[in-house]
Amino acid sequence: MIEAETKFTGVGNDRVAYQVFGEGPREVVFTSGLWSHLDLQMEEPTFARFNRRIASFCRLIRFDRRGSGVSDPRPADGLSIDQHWSQDLLAVLDATGLKAPILAGVVDAGPLILKFLQHHPERCSGLILACTTSYLLRAEGYPQGHAPEAAKQLQDLMAEKWGTEEFAALWVPSQAHNPAVLRWYAKFQRAIASPRVMVDNLRESKLIDGRAVLPSVRVPTLVLGRRDARLFTAAQSRYIAEHIPGAKYLELPGGDGDLSWDGADQALGPLQEFITGQRGGGQPERMLATVLFTDMVESTRLAAKIGDAAWHALLDRHDQVMRGQIERYGGRLVDSAGDGALSIFTSPGNAIDCAHALHAELKELQLKIKIRAGLHIGELELREDGRVGGTAVHIGARVLGLARAGDVLVSRTVRDVLIGSRYRFKERGIHELKGVPSKWPLYTVEPLE
Repeated sequence: MIEAETKFTGVGNDRVAYQVFGEGPREVVFTSGLWSHLDLQMEEPTFARFNRRIASFCRLIRFDRRGSGVSDPRPADGLSIDQHWSQDLLAVLDATGLKAPILAGVVDAGPLILKFLQHHPERCSGLILACTTSYLLRAEGYPQGHAPEAAKQLQDLMAEKWGTEEFAALWVPSQAHNPAVLRWYAKFQRAIASPRVMVDNLRESKLIDGRAVLPSVRVPTLVLGRRDARLFTAAQSRYIAEHIPGAKYLELPGGDGDLSWDGADQALGPLQEFITGQRGGGQPERMLATVLFTDMVESTRLAAKIGDAAWHALLDRHDQVMRGQIERYGGRLVDSAGDGALSIFTSPGNAIDCAHALHAELKELQLKIKIRAGLHIGELELREDGRVGGTAVHIGARVLGLARAGDVLVSRTVRDVLIGSRYRFKERGIHELKGVPSKWPLYTVEPLE
């Protein structure tokens, strides 16, 4: 995770919050328009990873405009929402010493950035517009916009569902079956602003028309669209690219309103190339973490015994328990296939507690399955698709292979890290792990009383 200090700069008597990540050499202000909360945005691992990757090749600045996140409310001074937003951006640019950074905008940031460029073209050296629009509403010669009745339906939906998992699933449909992400996104929305404030924002921001600015843009521009997006449609993104001289257009799969999940890796390469002039290369991103492998014991025999329908119902209940406990102990589910799962934790103690909790809850529910668990701690490679790799993963898998039903079996590395802790370790012998050098002492961890 990136740990960045939330700082404040002033616009009159108001405070505007901002954060700075990375070191450059290029500078990028990345804004999601009116949808932002600096103190929560890095809590979700996939969202954090996407921003961390961007900050690895540039100096990345994010800010909460007034009226959202941790910044002050908008003042009642008669100025429009785009005028306030421009004031906030100028204050952040001055506070961070940025003369003319690349401006990158997603969600509703398109019209806001375009209006800013209309009055301050000298403060921008490049433009990235992703999953956004130049104007939300339909107009003469602009069939790409939404009909007034569709905009009214969106306002009503936002008034009723903003800050709920249902609205989150509509916004990031690729994560509709990921309860952890939906819970985080719903909390993220609630923290941004109340439903009433967001409806007021939409009512005003949908009228901001940046189309007239497009032909006058004279900086290199990259436009990213979403093939199946319903609010900021691919047609609206293509319109932007077609009306900015020399703009490059790339269409991503899926319908998410955010770049962090579906198609994220397809976006990162073009983003890096646009910002730095070159793509990728170098060493993969790495992190120190505990891997927890679990699988069901004698699952094939049990499936044959109880039949397909009962087996699938059992698997669904097992998966529900597993996901709930992994989230409860602060882990992240990396991969699950059939009767096995891999998750990662920043704390080995949390991983052990999660494994014991899985044993206890599955037993308490009187499910007909038994599991085993294997753990190791080491440096992992973070891959483009969100999975993990490296020797630590292989060792964790080999430890699992030597575990018995009901075991929480750990490598000596885990035991050594936790010496002097509350955990009780019992020797399970010294073993050769296939494909791994040396011999490895293994230990079971006794449940806490």
